[in-house]
Amino acid sequence: MKHSDVLVIIPCYNEEANIQRVVQRLMDTCPDVDYLVVNDCSTDRSEEILRKNHFNHVTLPVNLGIGGGVQTGYRYARDNGYKIAVQMDGDGQHSPEYLEKVIAPVRSGELDQCIGSRFLEKEGFQSSPLRRFGIQFLSALIRLLSGVKVYDVTSGFRATGPELTAFFADNYAADYPEPEAILAATLSGFKVGEAPVIMQERLGGVSSIRSFKSAYYMIKVSLSLIINRLSIHKKGGFRA
Repeated sequence: MKHSDVLVIIPCYNEEANIQRVVQRLMDTCPDVDYLVVNDCSTDRSEEILRKNHFNHVTLPVNLGIGGGVQTGYRYARDNGYKIAVQMDGDGQHSPEYLEKVIAPVRSGELDQCIGSRFLEKEGFQSSPLRRFGIQFLSALIRLLSGVKVYDVTSGFRATGPELTAFFADNYAADYPEPEAILAATLSGFKVGEAPVIMQERLGGVSSIRSFKSAYYMIKVSLSLIINRLSIHKKGGFRA
């Protein structure tokens, strides 16, 4: 049942070590918002934990990856008339104490999307040097392709207004979508910005982006960003 105009989307894949703490912390800190855990066909005890605790969730019949899981949440938000959708990872890195700070620029109309950035004030967990270098590279590439500077382009802590939520419900990258979503939104005329947050290290489990995949990730995302930019330029498909 809908109680709020804010929906927090929590993608979950094999987060048995984290998901109960993540949802409970959100409920305790922000009791006035709604949430939906999107269980992406987990193979561990995530589904059992969600059911046992009666958490609001949907379990996908097949594994769609992070992009498909998040897009499911955006479709749910659009179809149920939420004014603001917030993506928050299921690994415990994102603190719900910063939820209102991320939401505020969207609610005021200043931004269509606000990204919780660990790099604006450089406090808390900053990731490894190698990953920071990769994030800086992708940030520079997105600025080159769109003219918009976003520092924490891989942050999965982000809020969107209703128009961008509807856009993402129909248009969302499949694999590692955070950088691609920023580019798609900015090139379609949406206003994207950041708010400072403090993040923590993953509480448990293993990240979906592991070190041996880092080079592949960088090449794949970089090529995808360039192709998307060329495709949108060719179509002239910008939002009015």
